[in-house]
Amino acid sequence: MNSTTTAQAGSALVSWSGGKDSCLALWRARQSGMQIHRLITALDESGQRARSHGVPPALLQAQADALGVPLAFYSASWQQYEEKFIAALRAAHGDGVRHAVFGDIDLQAHREWEEKVCALAGLQACLPLWLQPRRQLVDEFLALGFKAVVVCINGNYLPQEFCGREFDAAFLADLPAGVDACGENGEFHTFVYDGPAFAHAVPFRRTRISPYQAPPELGSTMFYFQELTAI
Repeated sequence: MNSTTTAQAGSALVSWSGGKDSCLALWRARQSGMQIHRLITALDESGQRARSHGVPPALLQAQADALGVPLAFYSASWQQYEEKFIAALRAAHGDGVRHAVFGDIDLQAHREWEEKVCALAGLQACLPLWLQPRRQLVDEFLALGFKAVVVCINGNYLPQEFCGREFDAAFLADLPAGVDACGENGEFHTFVYDGPAFAHAVPFRRTRISPYQAPPELGSTMFYFQELTAI
């Protein structure tokens, strides 16, 4: 079975960040006939924020409710991430899930890791966006009517002013040269709040923008997070 396709019907989970790529991967998987039975999302050690995008779990839960899919959280440090992720995959396998959907596009190291952890849990990795042109995927996402807000930016690539903006044509037009429209190199992350996969829009309010400097062992990079709260 080709791990880059979702042509076969079957039970699946989605490795869920709440962002545009995992959302488009879910959409494509459903369109191909897959039954999405679970989303899984990593939180930080405190359990108060998504591990990479910084979104609070209440908003991720509201997002999952609008998508009509159960959501399972687990908390992990970066050092524990692989171990906890495999445990979440094995729990899903025990409940009858046989496929895991990921939103990665073309980073080979990511795909190899996903296939490795899925194999350890008895699941088949599926990458519906694999090797698609990055800008084409962005255009498809917007053309379908999905709506998203930029919730995290990497200060090495973008100034703080890009944080909190709508992910739309104006945002893309303003990106500096060399910054990927998909943010696939880690330039920015998004939170999807509406679109064809949603029964209704997810209500939220922007609050403050919070800076965060990664520890030296993770590069000391400055990130900016748009804080969101559920309404």
